[in-house]
Amino acid sequence: MDVAALALSILSAQAGNTQQQVANSVLKSNIDSEKNSVLTLLGAGDPPSLANVGAGIGGNVNVAA
Repeated sequence: MDVAALALSILSAQAGNTQQQVANSVLKSNIDSEKNSVLTLLGAGDPPSLANVGAGIGGNVNVAA
């Protein structure tokens, strides 16, 4: 192999590595987003969510009664 072909292969490997890093970053972001959505639906978030409870649940409580 001549020097130009060797340099081209090194540049291609570096470009592929950069592309892989970007793909991993996007994948992690998507996974984190999905995790947050599931936790919200399950009510396990911080603070706990009232997204999947019935109407009227989580309102004010009359402790005098």
